[in-house]
Amino acid sequence: MAIRTVLQLGDPGLRDVAKRVGDPAAAEIRALVEDLSDTLAYWRKTTGYGRGIAAPQIGVSARVIFLRLPGEAAWPLINPEITWRSEEKIVVWDACLSFLSIFMQVQRHREVAVRYQNLRGERHEVRATEDRNLSELLQHEIDHLDGILAVDRIRDIKTMCTREEFEKRYRAESPYAAAAAGKEAPKE
Repeated sequence: MAIRTVLQLGDPGLRDVAKRVGDPAAAEIRALVEDLSDTLAYWRKTTGYGRGIAAPQIGVSARVIFLRLPGEAAWPLINPEITWRSEEKIVVWDACLSFLSIFMQVQRHREVAVRYQNLRGERHEVRATEDRNLSELLQHEIDHLDGILAVDRIRDIKTMCTREEFEKRYRAESPYAAAAAGKEAPKE
């Protein structure tokens, strides 16, 4: 379909709460998912980063996220919502296609359960853990649907750094380390 422009930090559209999708099987939702897929693929190819993207990041107010985990099939989630969060939390490095030059540590729940619909409108639920960093990725993307950005969840302002400093000082000790060799990053 189309590679869309990703809104950047400071654009007020990133702070809007996305609208619920009434018909997940609608043609416009399929087209949106194609655009999310193409846009994410472009960012992965050009930057080496990106496993997920949310519709608000391309200026569309719809509760749709798209994940592309390395080695797995595309995974669109329509109307995703977190239905359960573990009490235990973790601190992880985070970045975003909407401000890829900035990295920071954020606190997330170690595990979450997410209910969503697929493109046929069928309901599913997944329990996400630290495996493949899926829990923190889903939390990051669902936050986008509520106008919340990773910078809002920063654990300590002193952890904020540029992408260059992150790669030089912290990448080897982060979930991104395994991706460096294969040019695939485990985060959005």
